Amino acid sequence: MKHHFFRFMLAGAVFSTAFASSCGNSENKGGQTTTISSGLTEIACDASFEDIISQEIDVYEYIYPKANIMPYYVDENAAIDSLLNFGVKLAVTTRPLTEKEVSYLKSHKKQVRQSQIAVDALALIVNPENNMEIMDLTDLRDILSGKITEWDKVVPGSRLGKISVVFDHQGSSTVKYMRDSLLNGGNLGPNCYAQKTPTAVFEAVEKNKDAIGIIGVSWINDDLQGRHLSTEEITQAIERNDTVDQRFKTNVKVLKVQSPNSMTAYKPYQIYIFNGDYPLYRQIYMISTGVNGSLAHGFYSFVTGFQGQKLIQMTGVLPKVVHNTTMVNLN
Repeated sequence: MKHHFFRFMLAGAVFSTAFASSCGNSENKGGQTTTISSGLTEIACDASFEDIISQEIDVYEYIYPKANIMPYYVDENAAIDSLLNFGVKLAVTTRPLTEKEVSYLKSHKKQVRQSQIAVDALALIVNPENNMEIMDLTDLRDILSGKITEWDKVVPGSRLGKISVVFDHQGSSTVKYMRDSLLNGGNLGPNCYAQKTPTAVFEAVEKNKDAIGIIGVSWINDDLQGRHLSTEEITQAIERNDTVDQRFKTNVKVLKVQSPNSMTAYKPYQIYIFNGDYPLYRQIYMISTGVNGSLAHGFYSFVTGFQGQKLIQMTGVLPKVVHNTTMVNLN
Protein backbone atom coordinates (compact mmCIF):
# COMPACT_ATOMS: atom_id res chain seq x y z
CA MET A 1 0.00 0.00 0.00
CA LYS A 2 2.81 2.42 0.87
CA HIS A 3 4.49 1.72 -2.50
CA HIS A 4 1.29 2.48 -4.41
CA PHE A 5 0.70 5.67 -2.42
CA PHE A 6 4.25 6.89 -3.16
CA ARG A 7 3.83 6.18 -6.84
CA PHE A 8 0.51 8.01 -6.94
CA MET A 9 2.02 11.09 -5.26
CA LEU A 10 5.00 11.21 -7.63
CA ALA A 11 2.84 10.67 -10.69
CA GLY A 12 0.56 13.45 -9.48
CA ALA A 13 3.50 15.83 -9.20
CA VAL A 14 4.56 15.05 -12.78
CA PHE A 15 0.98 15.40 -14.04
CA SER A 16 0.66 18.80 -12.39
CA THR A 17 3.81 19.99 -14.16
CA ALA A 18 2.55 18.86 -17.56
CA PHE A 19 -1.06 19.96 -16.99
CA ALA A 20 -0.03 23.48 -15.99
CA SER A 21 0.94 24.19 -19.60
CA SER A 22 -1.62 21.88 -21.20
CA CYS A 23 -5.14 22.48 -22.40
CA GLY A 24 -6.02 18.79 -22.25
CA ASN A 25 -5.50 17.92 -25.90
CA SER A 26 -4.16 14.57 -27.03
CA GLU A 27 -2.07 13.56 -30.01
CA ASN A 28 -2.78 10.91 -32.57
CA LYS A 29 0.19 8.96 -33.94
CA GLY A 30 -0.38 6.15 -36.39
CA GLY A 31 -3.97 5.79 -35.23
CA GLN A 32 -2.93 5.61 -31.57
CA THR A 33 -4.03 8.38 -29.23
CA THR A 34 -1.39 9.46 -26.74
CA THR A 35 -1.75 11.27 -23.43
CA ILE A 36 0.93 12.37 -21.02
CA SER A 37 0.71 8.96 -19.37
CA SER A 38 0.01 6.54 -22.23
CA GLY A 39 0.70 5.69 -25.84
CA LEU A 40 3.84 5.69 -27.96
CA THR A 41 6.25 8.49 -28.85
CA GLU A 42 9.78 8.63 -30.21
CA ILE A 43 12.86 10.60 -29.19
CA ALA A 44 16.04 11.15 -31.21
CA CYS A 45 18.96 11.70 -28.85
CA ASP A 46 22.59 12.58 -29.39
CA ALA A 47 24.28 9.27 -28.53
CA SER A 48 26.62 11.06 -26.12
CA PHE A 49 23.67 11.46 -23.76
CA GLU A 50 22.25 7.94 -24.03
CA ASP A 51 22.87 7.05 -20.40
CA ILE A 52 21.12 10.22 -19.18
CA ILE A 53 18.03 9.93 -21.37
CA SER A 54 17.71 6.15 -20.94
CA GLN A 55 17.39 6.68 -17.19
CA GLU A 56 14.86 9.48 -17.69
CA ILE A 57 12.81 7.12 -19.87
CA ASP A 58 13.07 4.26 -17.36
CA VAL A 59 11.79 6.42 -14.51
CA TYR A 60 8.98 7.97 -16.57
CA GLU A 61 7.79 4.58 -17.80
CA TYR A 62 7.97 3.29 -14.22
CA ILE A 63 5.67 6.10 -13.13
CA TYR A 64 3.42 5.63 -16.16
CA PRO A 65 3.40 1.92 -17.14
CA LYS A 66 1.21 2.63 -20.19
CA ALA A 67 3.75 5.08 -21.61
CA ASN A 68 6.15 3.81 -24.27
CA ILE A 69 9.00 6.15 -25.22
CA MET A 70 11.11 4.76 -28.05
CA PRO A 71 14.65 6.23 -28.19
CA TYR A 72 16.96 6.47 -31.17
CA TYR A 73 20.58 7.20 -30.21
CA VAL A 74 22.22 8.84 -33.19
CA ASP A 75 24.61 11.67 -34.02
CA GLU A 76 23.40 15.21 -33.42
CA ASN A 77 22.72 16.03 -37.07
CA ALA A 78 20.57 12.93 -37.41
CA ALA A 79 18.65 13.84 -34.24
CA ILE A 80 17.76 17.28 -35.59
CA ASP A 81 16.97 15.87 -39.03
CA SER A 82 14.58 13.36 -37.41
CA LEU A 83 12.76 16.24 -35.75
CA LEU A 84 12.59 18.34 -38.91
CA ASN A 85 11.83 15.74 -41.54
CA PHE A 86 10.75 12.42 -40.09
CA GLY A 87 8.00 13.23 -37.61
CA VAL A 88 9.94 12.51 -34.43
CA LYS A 89 8.57 14.84 -31.75
CA LEU A 90 11.46 14.92 -29.26
CA ALA A 91 15.18 15.50 -29.64
CA VAL A 92 18.17 15.95 -27.32
CA THR A 93 21.11 17.93 -28.71
CA THR A 94 23.95 20.26 -27.73
CA ARG A 95 22.32 23.25 -29.41
CA PRO A 96 18.87 24.77 -29.75
CA LEU A 97 17.17 24.95 -33.12
CA THR A 98 18.07 27.92 -35.29
CA GLU A 99 15.45 30.53 -36.21
CA LYS A 100 15.29 29.01 -39.70
CA GLU A 101 14.65 25.53 -38.28
CA VAL A 102 11.98 26.82 -35.91
CA SER A 103 10.29 28.69 -38.77
CA TYR A 104 10.33 25.54 -40.89
CA LEU A 105 8.58 23.54 -38.17
CA LYS A 106 6.05 26.29 -37.56
CA SER A 107 5.29 26.42 -41.28
CA HIS A 108 4.29 22.76 -40.91
CA LYS A 109 1.94 23.61 -38.04
CA LYS A 110 4.33 22.35 -35.36
CA GLN A 111 4.51 23.96 -31.93
CA VAL A 112 8.16 24.18 -30.88
CA ARG A 113 9.37 24.08 -27.29
CA GLN A 114 13.05 23.96 -26.46
CA SER A 115 14.94 24.34 -23.23
CA GLN A 116 18.45 23.89 -21.91
CA ILE A 117 18.23 20.95 -19.53
CA ALA A 118 21.85 20.54 -18.37
CA VAL A 119 25.53 21.35 -18.73
CA ASP A 120 27.70 18.38 -19.66
CA ALA A 121 31.42 18.27 -18.96
CA LEU A 122 33.79 16.37 -21.21
CA ALA A 123 36.14 14.19 -19.19
CA LEU A 124 39.64 13.06 -20.16
CA ILE A 125 40.37 9.46 -19.17
CA VAL A 126 43.59 7.45 -19.35
CA ASN A 127 44.78 4.00 -18.37
CA PRO A 128 45.51 3.68 -14.62
CA GLU A 129 49.13 2.84 -15.46
CA ASN A 130 49.58 6.23 -17.11
CA ASN A 131 51.38 8.45 -14.58
CA MET A 132 49.82 11.64 -15.93
CA GLU A 133 47.51 13.49 -13.50
CA ILE A 134 46.97 16.92 -15.08
CA MET A 135 46.30 17.85 -18.70
CA ASP A 136 46.99 21.42 -19.77
CA LEU A 137 44.60 22.69 -22.43
CA THR A 138 47.50 23.88 -24.57
CA ASP A 139 48.96 20.37 -24.58
CA LEU A 140 45.53 18.91 -25.31
CA ARG A 141 45.17 21.21 -28.31
CA ASP A 142 48.56 20.08 -29.65
CA ILE A 143 47.67 16.43 -29.08
CA LEU A 144 44.35 16.77 -30.91
CA SER A 145 45.97 18.52 -33.87
CA GLY A 146 48.73 15.91 -34.11
CA LYS A 147 51.48 18.37 -33.20
CA ILE A 148 52.31 16.28 -30.13
CA THR A 149 52.29 12.52 -30.74
CA GLU A 150 54.44 11.07 -27.93
CA TRP A 151 53.62 10.87 -24.22
CA ASP A 152 57.12 11.91 -23.13
CA LYS A 153 56.49 15.31 -24.74
CA VAL A 154 53.78 16.06 -22.16
CA VAL A 155 54.97 13.81 -19.30
CA PRO A 156 58.77 14.07 -19.08
CA GLY A 157 60.33 10.67 -18.51
CA SER A 158 57.20 8.77 -19.51
CA ARG A 159 57.85 5.27 -20.83
CA LEU A 160 54.63 5.25 -22.81
CA GLY A 161 54.70 5.48 -26.58
CA LYS A 162 52.55 7.17 -29.22
CA ILE A 163 49.40 8.94 -28.00
CA SER A 164 46.09 7.58 -29.28
CA VAL A 165 43.04 9.82 -28.81
CA VAL A 166 39.73 7.95 -28.78
CA PHE A 167 36.24 9.46 -29.22
CA ASP A 168 32.86 7.76 -29.14
CA HIS A 169 32.17 7.99 -32.89
CA GLN A 170 33.13 10.04 -35.94
CA GLY A 171 30.00 12.21 -36.13
CA SER A 172 29.59 12.79 -32.41
CA SER A 173 29.02 16.15 -30.80
CA THR A 174 32.12 15.44 -28.69
CA VAL A 175 34.29 15.50 -31.80
CA LYS A 176 32.55 18.66 -32.99
CA TYR A 177 33.10 20.35 -29.62
CA MET A 178 36.82 19.62 -29.58
CA ARG A 179 37.28 20.76 -33.17
CA ASP A 180 35.32 23.97 -32.66
CA SER A 181 36.51 24.97 -29.18
CA LEU A 182 40.17 23.91 -29.26
CA LEU A 183 41.10 23.69 -32.94
CA ASN A 184 39.04 26.63 -34.26
CA GLY A 185 37.28 24.31 -36.67
CA GLY A 186 40.48 22.65 -37.84
CA ASN A 187 40.98 18.96 -38.50
CA LEU A 188 41.91 16.38 -35.92
CA GLY A 189 45.31 14.76 -36.25
CA PRO A 190 45.95 11.22 -37.54
CA ASN A 191 46.38 10.06 -33.92
CA CYS A 192 42.62 10.49 -33.26
CA TYR A 193 40.34 7.48 -33.63
CA ALA A 194 36.58 7.00 -33.52
CA GLN A 195 34.95 4.16 -31.63
CA LYS A 196 31.35 3.04 -32.13
CA THR A 197 29.99 3.76 -28.65
CA PRO A 198 30.98 5.51 -25.41
CA THR A 199 31.45 2.08 -23.84
CA ALA A 200 34.02 1.29 -26.53
CA VAL A 201 36.01 4.35 -25.42
CA PHE A 202 36.38 2.80 -21.97
CA GLU A 203 37.43 -0.53 -23.46
CA ALA A 204 40.05 1.16 -25.62
CA VAL A 205 41.54 3.06 -22.68
CA GLU A 206 41.51 -0.02 -20.44
CA LYS A 207 43.36 -2.11 -23.03
CA ASN A 208 45.75 0.53 -24.38
CA LYS A 209 48.15 2.27 -21.99
CA ASP A 210 48.91 4.86 -24.66
CA ALA A 211 45.28 5.92 -25.15
CA ILE A 212 43.44 8.97 -23.87
CA GLY A 213 39.66 8.96 -24.10
CA ILE A 214 37.32 11.95 -24.34
CA ILE A 215 33.82 11.27 -23.07
CA GLY A 216 30.80 12.89 -21.39
CA VAL A 217 31.03 13.06 -17.61
CA SER A 218 27.88 11.01 -16.99
CA TRP A 219 29.63 7.97 -18.46
CA ILE A 220 32.39 8.08 -15.83
CA ASN A 221 30.12 8.67 -12.85
CA ASP A 222 29.52 5.68 -10.56
CA ASP A 223 26.81 7.23 -8.40
CA LEU A 224 24.07 5.24 -10.14
CA GLN A 225 25.73 2.49 -12.14
CA GLY A 226 28.22 1.49 -9.47
CA ARG A 227 25.48 0.82 -6.95
CA HIS A 228 23.20 -1.05 -9.37
CA LEU A 229 20.12 0.84 -8.23
CA SER A 230 16.78 -0.34 -9.54
CA THR A 231 14.45 2.07 -11.32
CA GLU A 232 12.26 2.05 -8.21
CA GLU A 233 15.20 2.98 -5.96
CA ILE A 234 16.25 5.79 -8.33
CA THR A 235 12.68 7.10 -8.41
CA GLN A 236 12.47 7.07 -4.63
CA ALA A 237 15.85 8.82 -4.33
CA ILE A 238 14.56 11.60 -6.60
CA GLU A 239 11.46 12.06 -4.46
CA ARG A 240 13.51 12.10 -1.22
CA ASN A 241 15.82 14.75 -2.72
CA ASP A 242 18.87 12.67 -1.77
CA THR A 243 22.27 14.30 -1.88
CA VAL A 244 24.70 13.39 -4.63
CA ASP A 245 27.81 11.47 -3.62
CA GLN A 246 29.72 11.81 -6.86
CA ARG A 247 32.24 9.07 -7.52
CA PHE A 248 34.15 8.29 -10.67
CA LYS A 249 34.80 4.84 -12.09
CA THR A 250 38.04 3.27 -10.91
CA ASN A 251 38.89 1.17 -13.97
CA VAL A 252 40.19 4.32 -15.67
CA LYS A 253 41.92 7.45 -14.38
CA VAL A 254 40.10 10.77 -14.72
CA LEU A 255 42.53 13.60 -15.40
CA LYS A 256 42.44 17.07 -13.94
CA VAL A 257 42.30 19.78 -16.60
CA GLN A 258 44.09 23.12 -16.36
CA SER A 259 43.33 26.24 -18.37
CA PRO A 260 46.32 28.28 -19.60
CA ASN A 261 45.32 31.25 -17.41
CA SER A 262 44.68 29.18 -14.28
CA MET A 263 47.06 28.10 -11.51
CA THR A 264 44.83 25.17 -10.52
CA ALA A 265 43.64 22.07 -12.35
CA TYR A 266 40.19 20.57 -11.81
CA LYS A 267 38.35 17.30 -12.28
CA PRO A 268 34.85 17.42 -13.82
CA TYR A 269 32.90 17.46 -10.57
CA GLN A 270 29.55 19.23 -10.59
CA ILE A 271 30.69 22.02 -8.28
CA TYR A 272 33.58 22.90 -10.63
CA ILE A 273 31.29 22.77 -13.65
CA PHE A 274 28.82 25.00 -11.79
CA ASN A 275 31.36 27.70 -10.90
CA GLY A 276 33.13 27.57 -14.26
CA ASP A 277 36.47 26.24 -13.03
CA TYR A 278 36.35 23.11 -15.17
CA PRO A 279 36.95 24.35 -18.74
CA LEU A 280 35.54 21.60 -20.97
CA TYR A 281 31.76 21.85 -20.95
CA ARG A 282 28.77 22.18 -23.27
CA GLN A 283 25.02 22.69 -22.99
CA ILE A 284 22.38 20.00 -23.45
CA TYR A 285 19.01 20.98 -24.94
CA MET A 286 15.70 19.19 -25.20
CA ILE A 287 13.35 20.06 -28.06
CA SER A 288 9.69 19.07 -28.40
CA THR A 289 7.05 19.49 -31.08
CA GLY A 290 4.47 17.47 -29.14
CA VAL A 291 1.05 19.04 -28.69
CA ASN A 292 -0.28 19.89 -25.25
CA GLY A 293 -1.49 16.82 -23.40
CA SER A 294 0.49 14.37 -25.54
CA LEU A 295 3.06 11.85 -24.32
CA ALA A 296 5.85 13.83 -26.00
CA HIS A 297 4.80 16.97 -24.14
CA GLY A 298 4.42 15.05 -20.88
CA PHE A 299 7.95 13.63 -21.11
CA TYR A 300 9.36 17.04 -22.06
CA SER A 301 7.67 18.55 -19.00
CA PHE A 302 9.07 15.77 -16.81
CA VAL A 303 12.69 16.17 -17.96
CA THR A 304 12.58 19.97 -17.64
CA GLY A 305 10.76 19.76 -14.28
CA PHE A 306 11.88 18.87 -10.75
CA GLN A 307 12.05 15.08 -11.01
CA GLY A 308 13.82 15.03 -14.36
CA GLN A 309 16.31 17.70 -13.32
CA LYS A 310 17.04 15.87 -10.08
CA LEU A 311 17.71 12.67 -12.01
CA ILE A 312 20.16 14.53 -14.27
CA GLN A 313 21.96 15.77 -11.17
CA MET A 314 22.27 12.18 -9.93
CA THR A 315 24.04 11.15 -13.16
CA GLY A 316 26.91 13.57 -12.46
CA VAL A 317 25.87 16.08 -15.12
CA LEU A 318 24.98 19.59 -13.95
CA PRO A 319 21.23 20.21 -14.41
CA LYS A 320 19.93 23.56 -15.57
CA VAL A 321 18.09 23.88 -12.27
CA VAL A 322 20.45 23.11 -9.38
CA HIS A 323 18.42 21.82 -6.46
CA ASN A 324 19.28 21.93 -2.76
CA THR A 325 21.84 19.16 -3.01
CA THR A 326 25.33 18.98 -1.53
CA MET A 327 28.02 17.86 -3.97
CA VAL A 328 30.55 15.92 -1.96
CA ASN A 329 33.42 13.45 -2.20
CA LEU A 330 35.67 15.68 -4.33
CA ASN A 331 38.82 13.60 -4.62
